[in-house]
Formats: sequence, structure tokens, C-alpha cells
Amino acid sequence: QVQLVESGGGLVQAGGSLRLSCAAPESIFSGNSMGWHRQAPGKQRELVAHIRSDDSTNYADSVKGRFTISRDNARNTVYLQMNSLKSEDTAVYYCFSITRSGVYWGRGTQVTVSS
Repeated sequence: QVQLVESGGGLVQAGGSLRLSCAAPESIFSGNSMGWHRQAPGKQRELVAHIRSDDSTNYADSVKGRFTISRDNARNTVYLQMNSLKSEDTAVYYCFSITRSGVYWGRGTQVTVSS
């Protein structure tokens, strides 16, 4: 069973920051695109940020300028630095990896932003 393990979620006030981490097995991480989706209550899951093996990135319009995705190839870990958090960022955040054998997902970490 492939495991992507997220951490770093929690409760934060609006305007605050959190950093999410996602650790993956090397076979899933190395050379593959990684990223984050989120799902808020009653809403569809949406892409937040994506980073390719060449470190190119893309972001949802709603988080551009506030969130930064990065990867540490030595630690097989992808990060999501979230600044200037808003109440609408409240959601469960899921890490994913796109590989030749399919897409793998973590179990999610809750981020709650209080206004």
C-alpha cells in the first residue's frame, strides 16, 4: 500500500501561516509531479498547487501570491507554504503524486482558518 503522509495542518487565525508537508516513498516521489488538492465542506475537490520534476509550478488563481509549493528531493517531501490565510482556505488538503502507474493520494490534513 503506497502511502503519502501529510502533516502540518491545524487551526490558524485569518492572516496567519501554515506549512504543510507530504512525505512519499522514493518510488512515488522521484521524477514525478507532486501537488496538493483541497476539499471544503459541500464543495468539489480542487487543485491548489502542482510542482513538476523540473520544479516548474502552477497554482490555483485563488492562492497565487499567497501559497508556495516546493519539493525537497533529498527528503522525498513536498511542501505547501500558506501565507495570508483566509477563511475560504478552510478545507482538507490532500497531497498527490502523478506517476506512470497512476495517481496516488494521501489521506488528507485539515486546515481551519478562523475569521
